[in-house]
Amino acid sequence: MTEFSPPLVADTSTVINLIATGCAPAIIRALPDRLVAVDIVAAEIELGRARGRKDADRLKELAAAGFVEIAALSEVGLRHFEELVIGPAASTLDDSEAATIAYAVQEAGSALIDERKAVRIGAERFPKLGIASTVDILFHPGVREGIGAETLARAVWNALQVGRMSVLPHQVGLVVQLIGLERAAECQSLPRAARPAQSQP
Repeated sequence: MTEFSPPLVADTSTVINLIATGCAPAIIRALPDRLVAVDIVAAEIELGRARGRKDADRLKELAAAGFVEIAALSEVGLRHFEELVIGPAASTLDDSEAATIAYAVQEAGSALIDERKAVRIGAERFPKLGIASTVDILFHPGVREGIGAETLARAVWNALQVGRMSVLPHQVGLVVQLIGLERAAECQSLPRAARPAQSQP
């Protein structure tokens, strides 16, 4: 995905993955549009403190420096949010995913989500909604040009190792090609078939 409808609205997984890269400011600066996280997403990330995670601190730093805007749902967005969280489990989403999609619809922007169910439901409910993943963001031509291939490879590997970044099936080959087979073998979030067995000593 090379073109997005602004703003770019990041779900919890996208925020965590970007922080895990170790160079989130440089990546965000290289994107063509502003990055937004809904306050519901920020609140979910805050819960990670109980497990010793420091993503909430990093998000506050990114927001304070103007790299990420923390936003709230409008009345229209809240209606979409309720539609996405109320109903049978098979057709509803968790609060952060629902809030991300609802805000992207509210602002005619693009939702950045990694979970397959959320991608499917978002596309079904809102056919005109732009949906992208963390991998789409990291492989955006502007990011590759802005931070360079070597830094990008390290950033993607960090996101896989530290953030446990999800990779959709059609993206696996691209990711492995960038980081190399040796590093791919260490990434448990990649499909087993994409992780060649490490040679025995």
